[in-house]
Amino acid sequence: MQGILFDVDGILTDTAKFHFAAWSRLAQEKLQVELPVEFESNLKGVSRVDSLVRIMEYAGITDQYSLGQITALANEKNAYYVQAISQLTKADILPGIVAFLQELKEHDIPCAVASASKNAPLILKNLGLNSYFAVIADPAQVKHGKPAPDLFLAAAQKLQVPIQECVGIEDAVAGVAAIKAAGAVAVAVGDKIELQAADRVVSTTADLNYTSVNEAFRQSSSKKNLSS
Repeated sequence: MQGILFDVDGILTDTAKFHFAAWSRLAQEKLQVELPVEFESNLKGVSRVDSLVRIMEYAGITDQYSLGQITALANEKNAYYVQAISQLTKADILPGIVAFLQELKEHDIPCAVASASKNAPLILKNLGLNSYFAVIADPAQVKHGKPAPDLFLAAAQKLQVPIQECVGIEDAVAGVAAIKAAGAVAVAVGDKIELQAADRVVSTTADLNYTSVNEAFRQSSSKKNLSS
């Protein structure tokens, strides 16, 4: 195990509530659409424009908007979201994350951010976690968002570590699919049934630690070697 690739939302901090609140506000004010609470899962780990397209598909209004209008609306949603996350502090870091990052630092394992959010740098700054991450993969610089592997491949490349030597940490189905498609080992946080495609699933971020994640990497690597 030579590198760890982190998602941000739901792993480092819980920004999902801010995302959905911003999408709900945009849908209501600009599209005249009420989003049910359960629709939130459809937007998890998905890029901004793709999320808006899913909302429009749900409302049956996709053909009413041009690509330029969709981009403008997505940017408007982002303004709502940035306003909310500007209030984030170290107190909003999820349980166990600082200890886990410190362990990785002690073992000289470099870390990268592979988030669909273009606001990842701002989030890391507000949380005070910048020093733990060598690189941030820019979602604007990849062709396809999750579940495509592009973001994780870009993060590993920026770390200068082979993707097969990396572990990706995710909480979304789309994210786990992206990690697996990239060829890395997937460790997921959340529901074991929903995230069963991962190589290992833990219940909460407090369960993340160097020993467990390294063990998941070794077991997955052994299986790959046996099957090859």
